[in-house]
Amino acid sequence: MIFSKIIWNPVEGIDLGFFIIRFYSLMFVVAFSLGWYLMKKIYIRENISIEKLDSIFIYAVVATLIGARLGHVFFYDWDYYKNNLLEIILPFRFKPTFEFIGFQGLASHGAAIGIIIAMYYYSKNIIQKHILWILDRIVIPVAFGAIFVRLGNFFNSEIIGNPSGDSAFGVKFVRDGLRKSEAVKETGIKNINDAYSAIVNDPKFTDTLEAIPYRHPAQLYEAFGYVFVAAILWLLYWKTDKRNNPGFLFGAFLVLLWTVRFIVEFVKKSQGGFEDSLGDVLSTGQWLSVPFILAGLFFIIRSLKKKEVN
Repeated sequence: MIFSKIIWNPVEGIDLGFFIIRFYSLMFVVAFSLGWYLMKKIYIRENISIEKLDSIFIYAVVATLIGARLGHVFFYDWDYYKNNLLEIILPFRFKPTFEFIGFQGLASHGAAIGIIIAMYYYSKNIIQKHILWILDRIVIPVAFGAIFVRLGNFFNSEIIGNPSGDSAFGVKFVRDGLRKSEAVKETGIKNINDAYSAIVNDPKFTDTLEAIPYRHPAQLYEAFGYVFVAAILWLLYWKTDKRNNPGFLFGAFLVLLWTVRFIVEFVKKSQGGFEDSLGDVLSTGQWLSVPFILAGLFFIIRSLKKKEVN
């Protein structure tokens, strides 16, 4: 079985000596680069000036990063950030001590909202087409990009699943199960990569390793689901005339992608948010996915009654 009792302890990235190319950042680069390539093929087919491609790339990158960041802040961790407002926009933690932490926390729901808003301004100011025209096309590279973002999460050992129990199907995320400070304290090794390697490979740390549970690789479940979402959208665009039904591809994207997200959330470790205040019936990610799915159904039904828009 592919994920049968895997011990997952990757290094942070490719060490160039003077700089580390982190795998998570590399996956974002791959996602945006692939998105640019796919949109170029679409623009060529639609006889749209390639000069307008650079603009959509900038709009998409900025909207994704800002939207994903604010989505995490407001949907998942507002109780913390409302008392630490500067940390929303600065990559530092000020309490209990000052330290550089980067921007920790990106939410795909926020990214989706950010992209929709950005495409409205792009369609109005750059391409001069109806917003549904661009949304029906931008969702194709977005779906492909989502695959690589989740792979980046896997490399980062984040957004992991619940314990897989006695099942033979599971991954032991060493860097999630044991914090850096704990790994250093346990081994006495200051180099964090060497400390984690010792815990995995040195028999005297067997008990420590055994205490870390095997979990569902929820990131890979999502990535696998998004492969089908991306393929379906690609085929609908290139092999059918559904691209001429304004809102159909956009609606299909919303239904398919957020349904995958909704299903995977059942085995995903809680990311926090407001789920407890709603009775813990569904996770925060599931509650946030429902409006997107309903909106998608609306656009699909509406599109079947509409003619092509420019």
